[in-house]
Amino acid sequence: MTPVLQAVDITKRFPGVLANDHVNLTLEQGEIHALLGENGAGKSTLMNVLYGLYQPDEGEIKVAGEPVVFDSPHDAIARGIGMVHQHFMLVPPLTVTENIMLGQESLVPATEFMGGLATLDRESAAQRIRKLSAQYGLQVDPDAYVSDLTVGSQQRVEILKALYREAAILILDEPTAVLTPQEADDLFVIMRQMVSQGKSIIFITHKLREVFAVADTISVMRGGQMVGTVTPKDATREKLAEMMVGRQVLLQVDKGPANPGAPVLRLEELRVEDDRHHMAVDGVSLEVRAGEILGVAGVQGNGQTELAEALTGLRKPASGRIYFNEQEASGASPRELVQAGLAHIPEDRHKHGLVLSFPVRDNIVLCTYYREPFAEGAELDYATIAAEAQELVHTFDVRTPSIMTSASALSGGNQQKVIVARELSRIVGDSYSRQELPRGDPLLVADQPTRGLDVGSIEFIHSQIVAARDSGAAVLLISAELDEVMSLSDRIAVMYKGNVLETLDAETATREQLGLLMAGVTPEQEDADV
Repeated sequence: MTPVLQAVDITKRFPGVLANDHVNLTLEQGEIHALLGENGAGKSTLMNVLYGLYQPDEGEIKVAGEPVVFDSPHDAIARGIGMVHQHFMLVPPLTVTENIMLGQESLVPATEFMGGLATLDRESAAQRIRKLSAQYGLQVDPDAYVSDLTVGSQQRVEILKALYREAAILILDEPTAVLTPQEADDLFVIMRQMVSQGKSIIFITHKLREVFAVADTISVMRGGQMVGTVTPKDATREKLAEMMVGRQVLLQVDKGPANPGAPVLRLEELRVEDDRHHMAVDGVSLEVRAGEILGVAGVQGNGQTELAEALTGLRKPASGRIYFNEQEASGASPRELVQAGLAHIPEDRHKHGLVLSFPVRDNIVLCTYYREPFAEGAELDYATIAAEAQELVHTFDVRTPSIMTSASALSGGNQQKVIVARELSRIVGDSYSRQELPRGDPLLVADQPTRGLDVGSIEFIHSQIVAARDSGAAVLLISAELDEVMSLSDRIAVMYKGNVLETLDAETATREQLGLLMAGVTPEQEDADV
């Protein structure tokens, strides 16, 4: 049978970068084809070529065996290709029907009653959406406003948009990134339903567990090239990880039992507003003890960002108390917190973690450049700064041509390693005593520490977080990756709509239990529903 879609020797260059190097990919009729690869492997570039956002420098695209040229996504859509992006392209104030109709509007003919103006035919569109929803198991109310929908329902709207445009081929880019485990499982059921009715799917993910759950075929990219294609029955998680990175990778976090001490961080009824002055953190009380990792699980957007910003001095709390080693720190500035022993791996490494135009050397001392031994008065000691940078680049395996290379020129994984090196060197080992921080145990706030990174970088950063715990630091880990929270944490707090619903022992917590809490279902509610 002729493949429904083929990428044949696709090559795509950008200034100084060979993003795709003679890449071949074949999608068969009624197949879910998973595409794996580390950050920067060329997956997104290839998908953007197939969707008409980029044009290849070499090679060709074939649809049903016929060579095609896509000058824009409009051309790809016309040939039955739809793409659901990781970041949804929806307009929250509009209804589901209005969002799906955008760009495909049908009109009711003008009448005298309507003042001679044609209007949008929302009813016909809504009827078609209901039919598609029933056909593919996508339960969405066409009249609901997108702003009122859960993240999982918004994703269904995106899929319906593609189906409404009669897509036979769907490209799903990291579709589970913002879903609870139950929502991800629901999506897999929907994907299977779609292929059973003749659709074909390319599924981009970095979660090895998911490819075994849903894929028929798995292709792996590394360094802009296609490394290989296998079936799930012929693959293992270890083999796929090795294909992605080019070496053996330890997939399980290697850590012993925690030895928790006194509370280092304590929150009492903390409330924090977001940028729109809505209460994003609503009465959170918790504590993190020395020598333990407290993981915060939850779907992104439930107050985790605002919580981390309040704890690190980037956002002022509306009310409540923050105690750091029993000293109140509710209104402390970032510098005051750093001097008290705080280390922070921020959610957005570009916005809060690095000065991209600065070299690695300067980024290494961003928090301590003004203190001895890096400065004497207003005079910076660049020799000492350079020596520190060289040592940390070696210790934390930062892959950089030079310590004078700008941070913007590094890969995402190496940018993250610069941040981890800077932050952990202040609170772990010899550097901790050299910086002469106040007595008391240090605190590490690690917010989405491995977002967008390859499995090799993830392995390294996880080992460093565990090392911080074992050195006596208290660690607050905030992550949207449930696997990461479960494997790293000693205790797990689940956030939902600004509240901590429950705190569980990581050894006994199950994926199903955490997934329900992430969706706002407490054990009491679950029992009441039985």
